[in-house]
Amino acid sequence: MTKKQEELAALLQSGCVIPVLTIERLADAVPLARALVAGGVRVLEVTLRTLVALPAAKAIIADVPEAVVGIGTILNADDLARAEDIDARFGISPGATPELLKAAAASSLPFAPGIATASELMQAMAHGFHLTKFFPAEQSGGIKALRGLAGPFPDARFCPTGGIGEANAAAWLAEPNVVAVGGSWLCPAADIRSGNWADITAMCERAMKSLKPA
Repeated sequence: MTKKQEELAALLQSGCVIPVLTIERLADAVPLARALVAGGVRVLEVTLRTLVALPAAKAIIADVPEAVVGIGTILNADDLARAEDIDARFGISPGATPELLKAAAASSLPFAPGIATASELMQAMAHGFHLTKFFPAEQSGGIKALRGLAGPFPDARFCPTGGIGEANAAAWLAEPNVVAVGGSWLCPAADIRSGNWADITAMCERAMKSLKPA
C-alpha cells in the first residue's frame, strides 16, 4: 500500500468501528462528537448528506480535538477538495468514478473509494487504492462475498459498511482482510434528534468493550 493508504489503515484500525454520521442540525455536531469520544469512539465519518455537513465537521475539528474527523459520501473531485479545505483527516466514498479515483490519487488526503465488485476493486487498485470501502456490505453478498474477493486479491483490505450493526460487527471484524467496520447504529437518528447523548455514550462503551480491533 502507498504511504497514504497505510496511514488510513492505521487510523481506521485504531477506531475499529467508524460511526457514519448524518448531521441534520449544526447544533448537534459538537455534543454528538463529545458523546462518541466519551464512549471510546474517536474516529468519525461525517457524511456529506446534509447542508450542514461541512460546517458540522469543522465545528467538531475545532471543538473536539480528541476526535479524528473524516468526510464520507465524497462523490466527486469538488467534494474531495472541500474535505481537504477543512483539514479532514481522511475521505471515504460510497463508490468511485474514474475522475474521482484520479483526483484522489493526486490528493494528499488519505482516501478509501467504495467498491462492491471485483471489477470496481481492480479499478481502485489500478489507481493505488488497496484499502477500499466495501459497500453496501450485506446487500452485496456479505461476508461470503468478501471472502470471495480475498482469493484473487490477497493484498486488498476493506472497511465494510452497509447493513452492519451490533449483532454482526464482530463477525465482520474477525475477517483477516477487514481493518474496521462502519455503521450508524452507534448514533441512532432518534437519539441525535432528542439529544440523548448519554445513551449514545453508553452504546459506544458497550461496543468498544465487546469488539476487538481488526
